[in-house]
Amino acid sequence: MKLDILAFGAHPDDVELGCAGTILKEVSLGKKVGIVDLTRGELGTRGTAETRDEEAKAAAKILGVLVRENLAMRDGFFVNDEKHQLEVIKMIRKYKPEIVLCNAIEDRHIDHGKGSKLVSDACFLSGLMKIETVVDGEKQEAWRPKVVYHYIQWKNIEPDFVVDITGFEDKKVEAIAAYKTQFYDPNSNEPATPITSKNFFESLNYRAKDLGRLVGKDFAEGFTVERCLAVNSLENLI
Repeated sequence: MKLDILAFGAHPDDVELGCAGTILKEVSLGKKVGIVDLTRGELGTRGTAETRDEEAKAAAKILGVLVRENLAMRDGFFVNDEKHQLEVIKMIRKYKPEIVLCNAIEDRHIDHGKGSKLVSDACFLSGLMKIETVVDGEKQEAWRPKVVYHYIQWKNIEPDFVVDITGFEDKKVEAIAAYKTQFYDPNSNEPATPITSKNFFESLNYRAKDLGRLVGKDFAEGFTVERCLAVNSLENLI
């Protein structure tokens, strides 16, 4: 299956937090979108790897993505080396996306920056014909996505561009809330974390509002880029 967009996250819920609104909008426009999680989030303070698996499935259904896979790398301990790059390359060559979305280039959680660089490097290497990969007994063809965009996570990184997600903000929050063990729950007896506070959950909307404010829209999500952006004409700008 060839996808238009393939979104990577170091942990289940990274994609939802960083770019769920954009995914929902692209799916509504008929784009084929998939998600690949690098780890199962097994080191998360709340919940278990098994509950995260179920939550990720529920979130994927809300987002309307066609596929979601998990590479089961070690949460907290995966590295950007040949072994892990090849696993990501296999996903890129399998789904042949034009656009790849991935973690913030630098963030509070060490896996986010690591995952960002791992996916970015794999996108380049995936286009090299002399790197051979085999899936289900069949040799894969080289494939390099046209662009790699990094979504914004915990830190307020200045975006290179934003996507208007007005009209999709409620569905985005619904997809994030599918991770019932991870976010604000006043009835939970599990330990508190930086992402379980009410303030953090409310920040999902006020950050989107603030990014939207910058471009005269109600809600937006921000991204950084690895190369210069180009537009066909000035009229394409919103």
